[in-house]
Amino acid sequence: MESSSQAGALHAAPAATAPQTHEQPVIAKVSRHLLWFLFVLFFFSFLDRINIGFAGLTMMKDLGLTSTQFGLATTLFYVAYIAFGIPGNVVLARIGARKWIGTIMIAWGIASTATMFASSPGTLYVLRVLVGVTEAGFLPGILLYLTYWFPAAYRARANALFMIAMPVTAAVGSALSGFILGLDGTMGLKGWQWLFLLEGLPSAILGLAVYAYLDDGPQQARWLDDEEKRALAAALAAEHRQDVAVQTKSGAQGIVGELLSPVVVKFAIAYFCLVNTLAMVAVWTPLIVKSFSADASNRTIGLLAAIPQICTIVAMIWWGRRSDRRQERKWHLMIPMLFSAAGWLCTAYSANPAVRMLGVCLASAGSYTAMSIFWTTPDHALSFRARAIGIAVINATGNISSALNPLIVGWLKDATHSFSSGLLYSAVLLVIGVIVVTLLPMDKREAPRTRAA
Repeated sequence: MESSSQAGALHAAPAATAPQTHEQPVIAKVSRHLLWFLFVLFFFSFLDRINIGFAGLTMMKDLGLTSTQFGLATTLFYVAYIAFGIPGNVVLARIGARKWIGTIMIAWGIASTATMFASSPGTLYVLRVLVGVTEAGFLPGILLYLTYWFPAAYRARANALFMIAMPVTAAVGSALSGFILGLDGTMGLKGWQWLFLLEGLPSAILGLAVYAYLDDGPQQARWLDDEEKRALAAALAAEHRQDVAVQTKSGAQGIVGELLSPVVVKFAIAYFCLVNTLAMVAVWTPLIVKSFSADASNRTIGLLAAIPQICTIVAMIWWGRRSDRRQERKWHLMIPMLFSAAGWLCTAYSANPAVRMLGVCLASAGSYTAMSIFWTTPDHALSFRARAIGIAVINATGNISSALNPLIVGWLKDATHSFSSGLLYSAVLLVIGVIVVTLLPMDKREAPRTRAA
Protein backbone atom coordinates (compact mmCIF):
# COMPACT_ATOMS: atom_id res chain seq x y z
CA MET A 1 0.00 0.00 0.00
CA GLU A 2 1.09 3.57 -0.56
CA SER A 3 2.12 5.60 2.45
CA SER A 4 -0.11 8.49 3.46
CA SER A 5 2.55 10.97 2.32
CA GLN A 6 2.74 9.35 -1.09
CA ALA A 7 -1.01 9.31 -1.39
CA GLY A 8 -1.09 12.95 -0.44
CA ALA A 9 1.45 13.72 -3.12
CA LEU A 10 -0.70 12.01 -5.70
CA HIS A 11 -3.78 13.94 -4.68
CA ALA A 12 -1.83 17.16 -4.62
CA ALA A 13 -0.80 16.77 -8.26
CA PRO A 14 -2.65 19.30 -10.42
CA ALA A 15 -5.28 17.66 -12.55
CA ALA A 16 -4.77 17.87 -16.30
CA THR A 17 -1.81 20.17 -16.07
CA ALA A 18 0.48 21.07 -18.90
CA PRO A 19 3.80 19.19 -19.02
CA GLN A 20 5.66 19.99 -15.77
CA THR A 21 9.40 20.59 -15.55
CA HIS A 22 9.90 17.82 -12.98
CA GLU A 23 8.10 15.32 -15.24
CA GLN A 24 10.19 15.92 -18.32
CA PRO A 25 13.45 14.21 -17.17
CA VAL A 26 11.64 11.03 -16.13
CA ILE A 27 9.57 10.99 -19.34
CA ALA A 28 12.81 11.35 -21.32
CA LYS A 29 14.30 8.44 -19.38
CA VAL A 30 11.23 6.28 -19.97
CA SER A 31 11.36 7.15 -23.67
CA ARG A 32 15.02 6.16 -23.93
CA HIS A 33 14.42 2.88 -22.16
CA LEU A 34 11.17 1.76 -23.82
CA LEU A 35 10.61 3.27 -27.23
CA TRP A 36 13.61 1.87 -29.10
CA PHE A 37 12.73 -1.64 -27.87
CA LEU A 38 9.02 -1.31 -28.70
CA PHE A 39 10.03 0.04 -32.12
CA VAL A 40 12.08 -3.11 -32.80
CA LEU A 41 9.20 -5.33 -31.67
CA PHE A 42 6.74 -3.50 -33.92
CA PHE A 43 9.17 -3.62 -36.85
CA PHE A 44 9.14 -7.41 -36.84
CA SER A 45 5.42 -7.56 -36.05
CA PHE A 46 4.59 -5.47 -39.11
CA LEU A 47 7.16 -7.33 -41.22
CA ASP A 48 5.55 -10.67 -40.36
CA ARG A 49 2.20 -9.15 -41.32
CA ILE A 50 3.19 -7.82 -44.75
CA ASN A 51 5.91 -10.23 -45.86
CA ILE A 52 3.36 -12.53 -47.47
CA GLY A 53 2.98 -9.82 -50.13
CA PHE A 54 6.64 -10.19 -51.06
CA ALA A 55 6.50 -13.98 -50.75
CA GLY A 56 3.60 -13.99 -53.20
CA LEU A 57 5.91 -12.93 -56.02
CA THR A 58 7.11 -16.55 -56.21
CA MET A 59 4.90 -18.47 -53.78
CA MET A 60 1.77 -18.21 -55.93
CA LYS A 61 3.39 -20.06 -58.80
CA ASP A 62 5.03 -22.69 -56.57
CA LEU A 63 1.78 -23.52 -54.74
CA GLY A 64 -0.47 -23.04 -57.78
CA LEU A 65 -2.48 -20.26 -56.11
CA THR A 66 -4.92 -18.06 -57.95
CA SER A 67 -5.08 -14.36 -57.12
CA THR A 68 -8.37 -14.96 -55.32
CA GLN A 69 -6.88 -17.72 -53.18
CA PHE A 70 -3.86 -15.59 -52.35
CA GLY A 71 -6.08 -12.63 -51.44
CA LEU A 72 -8.26 -14.88 -49.28
CA ALA A 73 -5.21 -15.80 -47.22
CA THR A 74 -4.76 -12.12 -46.35
CA THR A 75 -8.44 -11.68 -45.56
CA LEU A 76 -8.42 -14.72 -43.26
CA PHE A 77 -5.43 -13.26 -41.42
CA TYR A 78 -7.39 -10.08 -40.69
CA VAL A 79 -10.53 -12.00 -39.69
CA ALA A 80 -8.50 -13.85 -37.05
CA TYR A 81 -6.65 -10.66 -36.09
CA ILE A 82 -9.93 -8.80 -35.51
CA ALA A 83 -11.58 -11.65 -33.61
CA PHE A 84 -8.77 -12.09 -31.08
CA GLY A 85 -7.72 -8.47 -30.53
CA ILE A 86 -10.22 -7.79 -27.75
CA PRO A 87 -9.55 -10.99 -25.74
CA GLY A 88 -5.84 -10.22 -26.05
CA ASN A 89 -6.12 -6.89 -24.26
CA VAL A 90 -8.28 -8.43 -21.54
CA VAL A 91 -5.55 -11.00 -20.89
CA LEU A 92 -2.82 -8.31 -20.93
CA ALA A 93 -4.68 -6.25 -18.33
CA ARG A 94 -4.94 -9.32 -16.10
CA ILE A 95 -1.53 -10.99 -16.34
CA GLY A 96 0.69 -8.03 -17.28
CA ALA A 97 2.40 -6.82 -20.42
CA ARG A 98 5.70 -8.65 -19.96
CA LYS A 99 4.23 -12.17 -19.89
CA TRP A 100 1.55 -11.54 -22.50
CA ILE A 101 3.60 -9.68 -25.12
CA GLY A 102 6.53 -12.06 -24.72
CA THR A 103 4.27 -15.11 -25.09
CA ILE A 104 2.41 -13.93 -28.19
CA MET A 105 5.65 -12.85 -29.88
CA ILE A 106 7.08 -16.34 -29.47
CA ALA A 107 3.81 -17.83 -30.73
CA TRP A 108 3.44 -15.66 -33.83
CA GLY A 109 7.16 -15.96 -34.62
CA ILE A 110 6.76 -19.72 -34.71
CA ALA A 111 3.51 -19.48 -36.71
CA SER A 112 5.04 -17.07 -39.24
CA THR A 113 8.12 -19.24 -39.62
CA ALA A 114 5.92 -22.31 -40.09
CA THR A 115 4.38 -20.66 -43.16
CA MET A 116 7.47 -21.90 -44.99
CA PHE A 117 5.87 -25.36 -44.84
CA ALA A 118 2.68 -24.32 -46.68
CA SER A 119 2.05 -26.82 -49.46
CA SER A 120 -1.48 -26.00 -50.63
CA PRO A 121 -4.11 -23.26 -50.38
CA GLY A 122 -5.64 -24.99 -47.34
CA THR A 123 -2.41 -25.20 -45.36
CA LEU A 124 -1.64 -21.56 -46.22
CA TYR A 125 -5.06 -20.50 -44.92
CA VAL A 126 -4.55 -22.36 -41.64
CA LEU A 127 -1.09 -20.93 -41.08
CA ARG A 128 -2.14 -17.34 -41.84
CA VAL A 129 -5.08 -17.71 -39.43
CA LEU A 130 -2.61 -18.84 -36.76
CA VAL A 131 -0.43 -15.79 -37.41
CA GLY A 132 -3.51 -13.56 -37.14
CA VAL A 133 -4.64 -15.17 -33.88
CA THR A 134 -1.23 -14.91 -32.23
CA GLU A 135 -0.38 -11.41 -33.46
CA ALA A 136 -3.80 -9.92 -32.68
CA GLY A 137 -2.97 -8.81 -29.16
CA PHE A 138 0.26 -6.99 -29.99
CA LEU A 139 -0.67 -3.53 -31.34
CA PRO A 140 -3.70 -2.87 -29.10
CA GLY A 141 -1.67 -4.28 -26.21
CA ILE A 142 1.23 -1.91 -26.81
CA LEU A 143 -1.14 1.04 -27.21
CA LEU A 144 -2.63 0.17 -23.81
CA TYR A 145 0.85 -0.37 -22.35
CA LEU A 146 1.99 3.10 -23.41
CA THR A 147 -0.86 4.62 -21.36
CA TYR A 148 0.74 3.03 -18.27
CA TRP A 149 3.96 5.01 -18.85
CA PHE A 150 3.18 8.22 -20.73
CA PRO A 151 0.72 10.92 -19.63
CA ALA A 152 -1.50 12.13 -22.46
CA ALA A 153 0.55 15.34 -22.77
CA TYR A 154 3.52 13.30 -24.01
CA ARG A 155 1.77 10.48 -25.81
CA ALA A 156 1.69 11.84 -29.37
CA ARG A 157 5.50 11.84 -29.53
CA ALA A 158 5.66 8.41 -27.91
CA ASN A 159 3.10 6.99 -30.35
CA ALA A 160 4.88 8.55 -33.33
CA LEU A 161 8.32 7.23 -32.34
CA PHE A 162 6.81 3.77 -31.83
CA MET A 163 4.62 3.74 -34.93
CA ILE A 164 7.26 4.92 -37.37
CA ALA A 165 8.14 1.23 -37.35
CA MET A 166 5.36 0.81 -39.94
CA PRO A 167 6.76 3.07 -42.68
CA VAL A 168 10.32 2.02 -41.79
CA THR A 169 9.31 -1.62 -42.19
CA ALA A 170 7.57 -0.89 -45.48
CA ALA A 171 10.68 0.87 -46.80
CA VAL A 172 13.30 -1.55 -45.48
CA GLY A 173 11.18 -4.68 -45.87
CA SER A 174 10.94 -4.41 -49.64
CA ALA A 175 14.71 -4.31 -50.08
CA LEU A 176 15.32 -6.97 -47.42
CA SER A 177 12.67 -9.31 -48.77
CA GLY A 178 13.91 -8.86 -52.33
CA PHE A 179 17.39 -9.91 -51.23
CA ILE A 180 16.08 -12.94 -49.32
CA LEU A 181 14.02 -14.09 -52.30
CA GLY A 182 17.32 -14.20 -54.17
CA LEU A 183 18.33 -17.15 -51.96
CA ASP A 184 16.00 -19.35 -54.01
CA GLY A 185 17.45 -22.87 -54.25
CA THR A 186 19.93 -22.45 -51.39
CA MET A 187 19.98 -25.61 -49.25
CA GLY A 188 17.02 -26.90 -51.23
CA LEU A 189 14.63 -24.18 -50.04
CA LYS A 190 12.56 -21.83 -52.17
CA GLY A 191 13.15 -18.10 -51.86
CA TRP A 192 9.77 -17.55 -50.17
CA GLN A 193 10.57 -20.29 -47.65
CA TRP A 194 13.78 -18.48 -46.71
CA LEU A 195 11.69 -15.32 -46.38
CA PHE A 196 9.37 -16.76 -43.73
CA LEU A 197 12.27 -18.47 -41.96
CA LEU A 198 14.55 -15.44 -41.69
CA GLU A 199 11.80 -12.91 -40.98
CA GLY A 200 9.74 -15.07 -38.62
CA LEU A 201 12.38 -16.43 -36.24
CA PRO A 202 13.52 -13.00 -34.96
CA SER A 203 10.04 -12.41 -33.52
CA ALA A 204 10.25 -15.59 -31.47
CA ILE A 205 13.74 -14.67 -30.22
CA LEU A 206 12.58 -11.14 -29.32
CA GLY A 207 9.70 -12.69 -27.38
CA LEU A 208 12.27 -14.20 -25.04
CA ALA A 209 13.96 -10.81 -24.74
CA VAL A 210 10.64 -9.24 -23.69
CA TYR A 211 10.61 -11.36 -20.52
CA ALA A 212 13.96 -9.91 -19.50
CA TYR A 213 13.53 -6.29 -20.64
CA LEU A 214 9.94 -5.09 -20.18
CA ASP A 215 8.25 -4.26 -16.88
CA ASP A 216 4.51 -4.39 -16.33
CA GLY A 217 4.45 -0.79 -15.11
CA PRO A 218 6.53 2.00 -13.54
CA GLN A 219 6.35 0.57 -10.03
CA GLN A 220 8.14 -2.61 -11.19
CA ALA A 221 10.88 -0.71 -13.05
CA ARG A 222 14.21 -1.16 -11.27
CA TRP A 223 15.79 1.37 -13.64
CA LEU A 224 13.65 4.17 -12.10
CA ASP A 225 14.50 5.49 -8.64
CA ASP A 226 11.83 6.24 -6.05
CA GLU A 227 11.70 9.95 -6.84
CA GLU A 228 11.25 9.27 -10.54
CA LYS A 229 8.48 6.77 -9.83
CA ARG A 230 6.69 9.33 -7.66
CA ALA A 231 6.94 12.03 -10.33
CA LEU A 232 5.56 9.69 -12.98
CA ALA A 233 2.84 8.39 -10.66
CA ALA A 234 1.74 11.95 -9.87
CA ALA A 235 1.41 12.80 -13.58
CA LEU A 236 -0.56 9.63 -14.29
CA ALA A 237 -2.71 10.07 -11.16
CA ALA A 238 -3.92 13.44 -12.43
CA GLU A 239 -5.27 11.67 -15.50
CA HIS A 240 -6.71 8.88 -13.40
CA ARG A 241 -8.87 11.40 -11.56
CA GLN A 242 -10.24 12.44 -14.93
CA ASP A 243 -10.93 8.75 -15.60
CA VAL A 244 -12.86 8.56 -12.33
CA ALA A 245 -14.97 11.50 -13.48
CA VAL A 246 -15.70 9.74 -16.77
CA GLN A 247 -16.50 6.52 -14.91
CA THR A 248 -18.85 8.38 -12.57
CA LYS A 249 -20.81 9.70 -15.55
CA SER A 250 -21.00 6.30 -17.22
CA GLY A 251 -21.16 4.12 -14.11
CA ALA A 252 -24.89 3.53 -14.31
CA GLN A 253 -24.64 1.87 -17.70
CA GLY A 254 -21.67 -0.38 -16.88
CA ILE A 255 -18.69 -1.28 -19.03
CA VAL A 256 -20.76 -2.67 -21.90
CA GLY A 257 -22.87 0.46 -22.00
CA GLU A 258 -19.73 2.60 -21.96
CA LEU A 259 -18.19 0.69 -24.85
CA LEU A 260 -21.38 1.04 -26.89
CA SER A 261 -21.75 4.72 -26.09
CA PRO A 262 -22.09 7.14 -29.03
CA VAL A 263 -18.63 8.59 -28.35
CA VAL A 264 -16.87 5.20 -28.58
CA VAL A 265 -18.86 4.32 -31.70
CA LYS A 266 -17.71 7.60 -33.29
CA PHE A 267 -14.09 6.82 -32.44
CA ALA A 268 -14.49 3.40 -34.07
CA ILE A 269 -16.07 4.87 -37.22
CA ALA A 270 -13.36 7.53 -37.52
CA TYR A 271 -10.64 4.87 -37.19
CA PHE A 272 -12.39 2.65 -39.75
CA CYS A 273 -12.26 5.51 -42.25
CA LEU A 274 -8.58 6.19 -41.49
CA VAL A 275 -7.38 2.58 -41.55
CA ASN A 276 -8.71 2.10 -45.08
CA THR A 277 -6.00 4.47 -46.29
CA LEU A 278 -3.35 2.74 -44.17
CA ALA A 279 -4.29 -0.51 -45.92
CA MET A 280 -4.32 1.27 -49.27
CA VAL A 281 -0.74 2.43 -48.71
CA ALA A 282 0.49 -0.94 -47.45
CA VAL A 283 -1.16 -3.13 -50.10
CA TRP A 284 -1.41 -1.08 -53.27
CA THR A 285 1.49 1.42 -53.31
CA PRO A 286 3.83 -0.74 -55.46
CA LEU A 287 1.10 -1.36 -58.04
CA ILE A 288 0.01 2.28 -58.01
CA VAL A 289 3.62 3.38 -58.58
CA LYS A 290 3.96 0.79 -61.35
CA SER A 291 0.90 2.28 -63.06
CA PHE A 292 2.85 5.54 -63.49
CA SER A 293 5.20 3.79 -65.89
CA ALA A 294 4.61 0.30 -67.22
CA ASP A 295 8.24 0.07 -68.34
CA ALA A 296 9.76 0.63 -64.87
CA SER A 297 11.77 -2.28 -63.48
CA ASN A 298 10.84 -3.92 -60.18
CA ARG A 299 14.00 -2.46 -58.61
CA THR A 300 12.99 1.04 -59.71
CA ILE A 301 9.47 0.51 -58.39
CA GLY A 302 10.89 -0.63 -55.06
CA LEU A 303 13.04 2.48 -54.76
CA LEU A 304 10.17 4.79 -55.75
CA ALA A 305 7.79 3.06 -53.32
CA ALA A 306 10.22 3.82 -50.50
CA ILE A 307 9.99 7.60 -51.06
CA PRO A 308 6.51 8.01 -49.49
CA GLN A 309 7.68 6.05 -46.45
CA ILE A 310 10.66 8.37 -45.92
CA CYS A 311 8.32 11.37 -46.09
CA THR A 312 6.03 9.61 -43.63
CA ILE A 313 8.76 9.06 -41.05
CA VAL A 314 9.72 12.75 -41.07
CA ALA A 315 6.09 13.88 -40.89
CA MET A 316 5.17 11.57 -38.01
CA ILE A 317 8.01 12.75 -35.78
CA TRP A 318 7.57 16.45 -36.55
CA TRP A 319 3.76 16.51 -36.30
CA GLY A 320 3.68 14.41 -33.11
CA ARG A 321 6.07 16.80 -31.38
CA ARG A 322 4.04 19.76 -32.61
CA SER A 323 0.82 18.27 -31.25
CA ASP A 324 2.38 17.70 -27.83
CA ARG A 325 3.92 21.18 -27.78
CA ARG A 326 0.59 22.82 -28.67
CA GLN A 327 -1.36 20.38 -26.46
CA GLU A 328 -3.96 20.10 -29.21
CA ARG A 329 -5.27 16.91 -30.81
CA LYS A 330 -8.40 17.47 -32.90
CA TRP A 331 -6.95 19.76 -35.59
CA HIS A 332 -3.69 17.80 -35.54
CA LEU A 333 -5.76 14.74 -36.47
CA MET A 334 -8.08 16.34 -39.03
CA ILE A 335 -5.43 18.26 -40.99
CA PRO A 336 -3.30 15.22 -41.94
CA MET A 337 -6.45 13.26 -42.81
CA LEU A 338 -7.45 16.05 -45.21
CA PHE A 339 -3.93 16.15 -46.66
CA SER A 340 -4.16 12.39 -47.20
CA ALA A 341 -7.50 12.74 -49.01
CA ALA A 342 -6.04 15.48 -51.21
CA GLY A 343 -3.09 13.21 -51.95
CA TRP A 344 -5.31 10.41 -53.23
CA LEU A 345 -7.20 12.87 -55.44
CA CYS A 346 -3.91 14.14 -56.92
CA THR A 347 -2.84 10.57 -57.63
CA ALA A 348 -6.19 9.66 -59.16
CA TYR A 349 -6.75 12.62 -61.46
CA SER A 350 -3.39 14.16 -62.35
CA ALA A 351 -1.68 13.16 -65.60
CA ASN A 352 1.73 14.26 -64.34
CA PRO A 353 3.71 11.35 -62.78
CA ALA A 354 5.55 13.74 -60.43
CA VAL A 355 2.26 15.11 -59.10
CA ARG A 356 0.89 11.61 -58.74
CA MET A 357 3.96 10.58 -56.74
CA LEU A 358 3.52 13.68 -54.58
CA GLY A 359 -0.05 12.54 -54.01
CA VAL A 360 1.10 9.14 -52.75
CA CYS A 361 3.57 10.88 -50.41
CA LEU A 362 0.79 13.11 -49.03
CA ALA A 363 -1.57 10.16 -48.61
CA SER A 364 1.01 8.04 -46.79
CA ALA A 365 2.41 10.80 -44.57
CA GLY A 366 -1.04 12.13 -43.74
CA SER A 367 -2.60 8.79 -42.84
CA TYR A 368 0.21 7.44 -40.66
CA THR A 369 0.67 10.81 -38.94
CA ALA A 370 -3.06 10.93 -38.24
CA MET A 371 -2.91 7.42 -36.77
CA SER A 372 -0.22 8.37 -34.25
CA ILE A 373 -2.30 11.39 -33.13
CA PHE A 374 -5.53 9.38 -33.09
CA TRP A 375 -4.24 6.97 -30.48
CA THR A 376 -3.62 9.76 -27.97
CA THR A 377 -7.36 10.41 -27.74
CA PRO A 378 -9.72 7.40 -27.19
CA ASP A 379 -8.73 7.03 -23.54
CA HIS A 380 -10.23 10.51 -22.96
CA ALA A 381 -13.66 8.99 -23.50
CA LEU A 382 -13.06 5.75 -21.58
CA SER A 383 -12.83 5.09 -17.86
CA PHE A 384 -9.81 3.19 -16.62
CA ARG A 385 -11.85 -0.01 -16.21
CA ALA A 386 -12.99 0.05 -19.86
CA ARG A 387 -9.75 1.23 -21.46
CA ALA A 388 -8.23 -2.17 -22.26
CA ILE A 389 -11.35 -3.47 -24.01
CA GLY A 390 -12.19 -0.10 -25.56
CA ILE A 391 -8.84 0.31 -27.29
CA ALA A 392 -9.11 -3.24 -28.63
CA VAL A 393 -12.68 -2.63 -29.88
CA ILE A 394 -11.66 0.53 -31.76
CA ASN A 395 -8.58 -1.19 -33.20
CA ALA A 396 -10.63 -4.21 -34.28
CA THR A 397 -13.22 -2.00 -35.98
CA GLY A 398 -10.46 -0.23 -37.90
CA ASN A 399 -8.99 -3.51 -39.05
CA ILE A 400 -12.31 -4.52 -40.58
CA SER A 401 -11.42 -1.77 -43.03
CA SER A 402 -8.03 -3.43 -43.60
CA ALA A 403 -9.79 -6.65 -44.50
CA LEU A 404 -12.29 -4.95 -46.83
CA ASN A 405 -9.86 -2.66 -48.66
CA PRO A 406 -8.14 -5.35 -50.81
CA LEU A 407 -11.50 -6.76 -51.85
CA ILE A 408 -13.18 -3.43 -52.65
CA VAL A 409 -10.21 -1.74 -54.34
CA GLY A 410 -9.37 -4.91 -56.25
CA TRP A 411 -12.95 -5.19 -57.49
CA LEU A 412 -13.00 -1.50 -58.51
CA LYS A 413 -9.69 -1.94 -60.33
CA ASP A 414 -11.00 -4.97 -62.25
CA ALA A 415 -14.26 -3.18 -63.06
CA THR A 416 -12.73 0.11 -64.24
CA HIS A 417 -9.20 -0.98 -65.25
CA SER A 418 -7.87 1.95 -63.21
CA PHE A 419 -6.97 2.76 -59.60
CA SER A 420 -8.82 6.10 -59.80
CA SER A 421 -12.13 4.80 -58.42
CA GLY A 422 -10.37 3.03 -55.56
CA LEU A 423 -8.41 6.17 -54.71
CA LEU A 424 -11.61 8.22 -54.79
CA TYR A 425 -13.21 5.68 -52.43
CA SER A 426 -10.32 6.16 -50.00
CA ALA A 427 -10.51 9.96 -50.23
CA VAL A 428 -14.26 9.95 -49.55
CA LEU A 429 -13.81 7.74 -46.48
CA LEU A 430 -11.17 10.12 -45.14
CA VAL A 431 -13.50 13.09 -45.53
CA ILE A 432 -16.25 11.17 -43.73
CA GLY A 433 -13.73 10.39 -41.00
CA VAL A 434 -12.87 14.07 -40.63
CA ILE A 435 -16.57 14.92 -40.24
CA VAL A 436 -16.87 12.30 -37.50
CA VAL A 437 -13.75 13.64 -35.75
CA THR A 438 -15.34 17.10 -35.53
CA LEU A 439 -18.00 15.52 -33.30
CA LEU A 440 -15.51 13.91 -30.89
CA PRO A 441 -14.64 15.41 -27.48
CA MET A 442 -10.89 15.12 -28.01
CA ASP A 443 -9.71 18.29 -26.35
CA LYS A 444 -11.66 18.33 -23.11
CA ARG A 445 -8.50 17.70 -21.14
CA GLU A 446 -6.42 20.12 -23.10
CA ALA A 447 -8.78 23.07 -22.56
CA PRO A 448 -7.89 23.55 -18.86
CA ARG A 449 -4.20 23.48 -19.76
CA THR A 450 -4.66 26.23 -22.30
CA ARG A 451 -6.50 28.43 -19.83
CA ALA A 452 -3.90 27.71 -17.13
CA ALA A 453 -1.10 28.73 -19.47
